[in-house]
Amino acid sequence: MLSCKEVSLLLSKACDQRLPWRVRLAVRVHLLYCRGCTRLRKQLQFLRTAGRRFSDQLDAASLQRLPEDARRRIRTALEQE
Repeated sequence: MLSCKEVSLLLSKACDQRLPWRVRLAVRVHLLYCRGCTRLRKQLQFLRTAGRRFSDQLDAASLQRLPEDARRRIRTALEQE
């Protein structure tokens, strides 16, 4: 049986990559009886959905509209490093 610490790490890892089926099964079994980890899974899903919605709303063109003085300051800061 997996511990809550192991499950929390696996839930986080599952956000970035697909876990092997045996690991997914073990996590699901753990989630059947653990409210804390189930809550964490829901929170991670919420954050992932919110992040996707936010990134979808960003207009790539609006990010490129930096004022010239801001671009100059950034260039200067990068050159000083």
